[in-house]
Amino acid sequence: MMKFPFSKRLTNQLHHWSQEIPVSVAQLSHQKARLAVALAGISFANILIFMQLGFKSILFDGATQIHEHLRGDLFLISRYAKYLGDESFSRRHLYQAASEPEIQSASPFYYAPSKWRNPYNKKTVDVAVIAFNPVQPVLDLPEVNHQLEQIKLPDTVLFDRKSQATLGPIAEWFMDGKIIKTETGDRKIAVGGIFTLGSTLFRSGHVITSDWNYIRLYGQDSIEEIQLGVIVLSPSADLSITQARLQTILPDDIQVMTRPELIALEEAHWAQEPSGVVFNFGAVMGFIVGLVIVYQVLYSDVNDHLAEYATLKAIGYSGGQLLAVIFQEALILAILGFIPGYGLSVGMYALLSHLTRIPLAMRSHVAINVFILTILMCLISGAIAAQKLRSADPADVF
Repeated sequence: MMKFPFSKRLTNQLHHWSQEIPVSVAQLSHQKARLAVALAGISFANILIFMQLGFKSILFDGATQIHEHLRGDLFLISRYAKYLGDESFSRRHLYQAASEPEIQSASPFYYAPSKWRNPYNKKTVDVAVIAFNPVQPVLDLPEVNHQLEQIKLPDTVLFDRKSQATLGPIAEWFMDGKIIKTETGDRKIAVGGIFTLGSTLFRSGHVITSDWNYIRLYGQDSIEEIQLGVIVLSPSADLSITQARLQTILPDDIQVMTRPELIALEEAHWAQEPSGVVFNFGAVMGFIVGLVIVYQVLYSDVNDHLAEYATLKAIGYSGGQLLAVIFQEALILAILGFIPGYGLSVGMYALLSHLTRIPLAMRSHVAINVFILTILMCLISGAIAAQKLRSADPADVF
């Protein structure tokens, strides 16, 4: 039978490490106050990282929530656009795409900023206007699609109940049966219905209306310039082939994107903005804070038990085995410290979502990333603290 020396050595090493786990547990639990401080510090570092990533999620989730609710397979956008609403293009290119046999429908999507007058205190607030042809709905929001007749009415909009409070208590008034009239873009409008989407860091809320009301708000020429073309393919069409085909027949200043590509375009823009950089920097600072805290704990532990480590050396423990004890302590701290940090962060996410009215929930990939960062943070701290083991000399003990 063929032997694998490396595999055998690895198995032996793992066996040795498993034997050291009680030693690492004993070291950590010897001083319970220090252990509690260490876990509190790691949890605090986790919360810092979670909150910074949470703020970043607010930035991204708010900016891409419309993209996620578009009812389409491919999307046309100006090649010069860095985000939705940044640039427009001629609607005739949408008709050009619609002539292809693989296309089931091609609908214009209008998205533009406006000013909303709070009917309660008369202050103006930034709002985003979403418009489309009610005969060709482009959003997969049931609340909106059940109220398409309302937006056909002149100067009538649907109001997002998750808009910021600065826009006024519109949803509450509407549910109480009050007739709500105000101004958008210096034009008098009425609220004909309520839907749920969510605000963003850059827009306090959204209103939805028809393309004809969009003309009334922005002028006759506005209908010819669209911010996005929403394309639905026939069931037999191949997504990638159709995308390549459309990109060939359309002008170079038009991009044909899938939904993930459209979302990636939006996220790439906001990640480069100062707010995105700040959130990334905050996450790095949280990592550094945790690194320092864990290092101090493990270094103090090694220093206080230097005689014990020297004794272990004297009875035959190798340097690798002693390092394994430190790494096991680091892993235990990482796991025990992550649990309360995660739990508290989930609660703070819920609070932030309630206060900002921007959808924010704990994402599995965020939790996994923070857990990996926590383990890495503790292992790095353990590796640095383990340098003190070099001074553990059995001769000093005996």
